[in-house]
Amino acid sequence: MKVEVDPKRCQGHTLCAMAAPTLFELSDIDGHATAVEADVPAHLADSAREAVRSCPEQAISAL
Repeated sequence: MKVEVDPKRCQGHTLCAMAAPTLFELSDIDGHATAVEADVPAHLADSAREAVRSCPEQAISAL
């Protein structure tokens, strides 16, 4: 599974980092998220899916 954040859609709500703190890094300036690694380890797949579901801007995709 791969996870990506669309920087144009992310508004810095930080819910992804709450759902999967090891998968996302937040900007100190505006709270916008970036994926730490595109490839999600199998044991974190459920957390990645929760981050996708929790994003109000639908800025996260997991493939």
